[in-house]
Amino acid sequence: MQVSSPELAAASATGLVTRCNGAFTFSLSVVSSVWIFAIMALVCVDVAMRNILNAPISGVAEFIALSVPACVFLQLPSSIAQRRLMRAELAIDQLEATRPRAASVFNFVFMLIGMLVFWKILVWAWPDFEKAFSSGEYAGAQGAYTIPVWPFKLTLIVGCGLGFLQFARQLVLEGMILFGPTKPGSHDDGRSILIVVAFLSGIAGFVAFLFLADPRPLEVGIYCLAAMLVLVLLGMPIALVLMSLSYIGIWIARSGEFMAVNTLGLAASSAVSSYEFGVIPLFIMMGLVLEKADVGRDAFAAAASLLRRVRGGLGIATVAANAIFAAIVGSSIASAAVFSRIAVPQMVSHGYTKKFSVGCVAGSSVLGMLIPPSLLLIIYGLMAEESVGKLFVAAVVPGIILAIAFAIAIYAMTWLMPRFVGNTRAASDIPSSTPRELLSQLGPIALLVVLVIGGIYGGIFTPTEAAAVGTAFAFIIALAKRRINWTAFREIVLESGYVSAAILFLIVAANLYTRQVALTGIPSKVANWVASAGLEMGGFLTVYFVILFLLGMILDSVSIMLIMLPIMMPVLAVLGGDKIWFGVITVIVVEIGLLTPPFGLSVYVVKGVLPKDFVSLPTIFAGALPFVLVMILVSLLLMVVPELSLWLVRL
Repeated sequence: MQVSSPELAAASATGLVTRCNGAFTFSLSVVSSVWIFAIMALVCVDVAMRNILNAPISGVAEFIALSVPACVFLQLPSSIAQRRLMRAELAIDQLEATRPRAASVFNFVFMLIGMLVFWKILVWAWPDFEKAFSSGEYAGAQGAYTIPVWPFKLTLIVGCGLGFLQFARQLVLEGMILFGPTKPGSHDDGRSILIVVAFLSGIAGFVAFLFLADPRPLEVGIYCLAAMLVLVLLGMPIALVLMSLSYIGIWIARSGEFMAVNTLGLAASSAVSSYEFGVIPLFIMMGLVLEKADVGRDAFAAAASLLRRVRGGLGIATVAANAIFAAIVGSSIASAAVFSRIAVPQMVSHGYTKKFSVGCVAGSSVLGMLIPPSLLLIIYGLMAEESVGKLFVAAVVPGIILAIAFAIAIYAMTWLMPRFVGNTRAASDIPSSTPRELLSQLGPIALLVVLVIGGIYGGIFTPTEAAAVGTAFAFIIALAKRRINWTAFREIVLESGYVSAAILFLIVAANLYTRQVALTGIPSKVANWVASAGLEMGGFLTVYFVILFLLGMILDSVSIMLIMLPIMMPVLAVLGGDKIWFGVITVIVVEIGLLTPPFGLSVYVVKGVLPKDFVSLPTIFAGALPFVLVMILVSLLLMVVPELSLWLVRL
């Protein structure tokens, strides 16, 4: 079929616009990612100047506080384009695979909501930028140092503006799926699309009811919370869920949109505008560097060598290697990905069953979020306004207890459940490492742990400084081992930006949600109910444990904490509970959700890393079940004996 010249011109113009859009979006992503690396370098130089020359650099804290939201919003257009905003993917992914047209209805609405949210941020941000530019607003101290604020406010406008356009682009793409030809093998029909449309119409009708019925603020908060859980389950990006429904909740509770717009804008511009939030992208970068440096492989090789003569030694070595890896990376997902590639093939080749091997890797990966440095502990500390350093110290003993409990459970399973484990003999064919090899494998790791955790505990570094210095040292380790090149460096820096933006944007949304929850009075009402019902700490913890356990089946750990903590922290205060101890328990319990169906993120990571038909998802869930039981027992132990979490802090 011959294509006319106008059609060719239109296609060429469309392609040019798409390429320009992609290039500009990617350029902002590069700027954001390099900015994070520059923050790391700046903090390291400041630490060196302060400790060696007693001449700290003025304005570092203020510059980082302004830089964090700038890095987030410059990265967001790429995150939106690549659909990297955090969401519960189980239901929507299945729908996209089987009924793409029906799924496109959901996604069309989600993108439309994203456009509206970003438009409202722009409505607030533009006058704020004009005011800062015209008045010469600055951060710092007059006569000492000043940092103009308007360039940082401009990044919010640029990021939101391009993010708005990316949502619009995704909206068009979903429309093409919805009105395009049916894909072969899909089960789309008019009835399924009508059901989806009817469901979304019901949600829209519910929102209209809220505006018309004029409910009390508390009722608004409860309705919004219920709607949040429904939309999250449907696969809407969690940050958009929190922001859109919090916006509606504030609008209705305060009988006007002005306060809702103002609160949304303040959350976008200032929620993560703090020096302390710089710790998140820096620890993420450190973990990615060490993953590229094959530190996990070194840790497993050393542990396997030392435990090769022990019954079930490779399983215990996997736990030990995960504990070592956790002490420097702080990510359960990274641990699951690394040891799926390293430990599972070794264990299976030595006669362990696939079920036990994958269950062991998935189960012990949760140590990544408990043993410090831990991203979840950092987020908890920032949300609860508690010392991140104290949380790190408090998690050391519980992390060791959990690792030992896993090791004991594995050893017991080799005797009590030999068919489940498989080979229970020692793996004596694994070569023994010489002391020099062990030093090469574990020495750099030990130095990094001492540098980061020891520096925080000894008062030498703040958590942000420890993250920056630790990241720089991680680069040195990777270079010394010759495991990093320019390509790997570029991947690390870009991925740091993507992951950091997704998490920090979720925190921005949670900040708005926290304000909405406070305005509607849910925390105080729950606290008063607990006090009037005579519910003691044991009963409260039981209810809290069950809620987190159930939410862990459908949501990721960060989202659970950001949704539940604003409601539960006032209750803890009424009961007189310790926030440090409560944080350690919270992290362990939400991590159980990484191993439980249907969400079980660590299980999906293990499945995704291994060959396609190597093992099924139900098999991995079954293999991880003993580790879930161990985590429940350790959680109960820490609830009953708080001193296990607190005694190091009180030394």
